[in-house]
Amino acid sequence: MTVKLRFNLAQDLFEAFPIIRDDISAEPSEKPSLEYLSELLVSPTPENAITFCAYLLPRREAVWWGHQCLIQVPEILLPIDNEHLLLAENWVRQPEEHERVLALNAAMETDPKTPGVWVALAAGWSGGSMVEEGMSPVAPPPYLTAKAINAGILGALASLDTISRSKSLKDFVDMGAQLAVGE
Repeated sequence: MTVKLRFNLAQDLFEAFPIIRDDISAEPSEKPSLEYLSELLVSPTPENAITFCAYLLPRREAVWWGHQCLIQVPEILLPIDNEHLLLAENWVRQPEEHERVLALNAAMETDPKTPGVWVALAAGWSGGSMVEEGMSPVAPPPYLTAKAINAGILGALASLDTISRSKSLKDFVDMGAQLAVGE
């Protein structure tokens, strides 16, 4: 199988997204990205693996990953989460501007920012403009999707009991790694 990673080495990701240092306590490494991801998962702060994976994935795959992670823990989702996850899913399945704007507008209008709302924000910040129609377009910074996915998944994990959190974290990282190599 040919591995098609966005960043072959962990260091490449840190160089492309220096802002990741705001979200991760692990140091950059010259190790291959998937090896680094595996090491993060068994480190004292395995949540760093979620963060690294959020930045490792391309935007559309990251949104899908966030969606798939959250539907694995329905017991912590609120009705508003499910509504926003549907909007994010619609954009992933049909990545057109109209779907992206629907997800962005709904998420921007919703407080509090629950895990599903963060995933919809990630879809909304995947491209296009961050501001309302009729205003001068403002492109979202390329790291905003990763930041939103990270917030959504870590927020969901924080709502789980300790045993469920540990298992779900591993399952989520495994799913992310599979998406990163195109499986």
